[in-house]
Amino acid sequence: MKKIVVFLLFSISLFAQEKNLKELTFNEYLGFVKKYHPLVKQANLKLNEAQASLMQARGAFDPKIEVDFNEKQFKDSQYFSILNSSFKIPTWYGIELKAGFNNAEGIYLNPENTLPNSGLTSFGITVPVGQGLFINQRMADIRKAKIAINLNAAERNLEAIEVIYEASVSYMNWKRSYEEVKLYETYLENAIIRYNGISKLIEQGDKPAIDSIEAGITLKTRRLNLEDARLKLTKAKLDLSNYLWLEDNIPLELNDDLQPENELSKTIRETLQINELGEIDLNNHPKIQALDSKINMLKIEKNLKANSILPKLDLSYNYLSEPSYIDNYRFEDYKIGINFSFPLFLRKERGGLKLANLKIQDAEFGLQFERKSLENKIKAQQQEITSIQTQREYNGRLVKDFSTLLNSEERLFEMGESSLFLINSRENSLVSSKINDIALENRYLNAVIGLYKTLANP
Repeated sequence: MKKIVVFLLFSISLFAQEKNLKELTFNEYLGFVKKYHPLVKQANLKLNEAQASLMQARGAFDPKIEVDFNEKQFKDSQYFSILNSSFKIPTWYGIELKAGFNNAEGIYLNPENTLPNSGLTSFGITVPVGQGLFINQRMADIRKAKIAINLNAAERNLEAIEVIYEASVSYMNWKRSYEEVKLYETYLENAIIRYNGISKLIEQGDKPAIDSIEAGITLKTRRLNLEDARLKLTKAKLDLSNYLWLEDNIPLELNDDLQPENELSKTIRETLQINELGEIDLNNHPKIQALDSKINMLKIEKNLKANSILPKLDLSYNYLSEPSYIDNYRFEDYKIGINFSFPLFLRKERGGLKLANLKIQDAEFGLQFERKSLENKIKAQQQEITSIQTQREYNGRLVKDFSTLLNSEERLFEMGESSLFLINSRENSLVSSKINDIALENRYLNAVIGLYKTLANP
């Protein structure tokens, strides 16, 4: 009777008692990463940075008040007192509006600065007829700053995707290590039961003493495998903790009562929203959008360089009047100015324009390459996912077949027609196939998150 009980215990695969473990789903985990991880918050700063740059560029069109006052007093004599004040309004097409008030008095005043006793007001306009009319540095800065908002948004998405991808890889490593530990714990229990059963059979004289060596080797191997798996799990949990944060940048550590999502293979594509891909529009891809934005900024720079080839010709007109006679317009009271300059050879300007064209060509070649590279990478990753799914199906059949062989070998052993060596051999093959199944699942999950990273849709 004792012998029968021993063999019944021997043939049953015992699984470790599960504690009350709480499942940390992949979707919940990504929620923590997206909301609280410092690097994701850092990526969001790029949007604020672009808005600040646009505000800075718009500052070039802010109205400006200027006051210049000089006075000289020496030995109770007022040599001169000169006040020049103005209010300038820059406009979009390089045109500048200006209102001013000047006053000057003193016994040693330069005749050029002699003004009426009540001072002199002026209202004028400056128009760039050649260079700077349709585009100038201020206009270029505004246009580039607006494009920079799209550029920074695309770069922010890429940085956020990179963080989410690395966090997902850590989750998959944690899941793989956790499942390997559970597997080795199960087969360590089997090895302990088998060793105890063999020891009792040897005591009864039903088995040779050499079988205890065989069972002991298996037991030691299982303990070694479990210890190595636990080390990997500890490292994986610490790596995963790098991506768990709360508000106010408070880091978290993964508790021992948490386990990864069990059916992740069935839910990961829905979680990452890549279930139904259909036809992929790469024009919305952040990398393509970033390169497009850079090309558009280079084109603005090229237009600015092309404008510098035109002669610089600024015309200005200022109406002059005493404060008390502003309402009485006199055509004969004015000040006009012409500012003209033009380099004879234009080598600097032509060289700058040529360099700008070369930069655009270089960026367009890079855009074409990136677009084709993304297309091929997406196709390759989709093929990889399909292939790994097929491999998992094949390996699943192997697990089932090895399990059947092990059960058959145990029944033969009970009837005295097999040996412990054969049972261990069958079990080792089954363990290897299950480890391979865990590895294939990990490859599949990593391939899916790799496709998510390539698609770059946060």
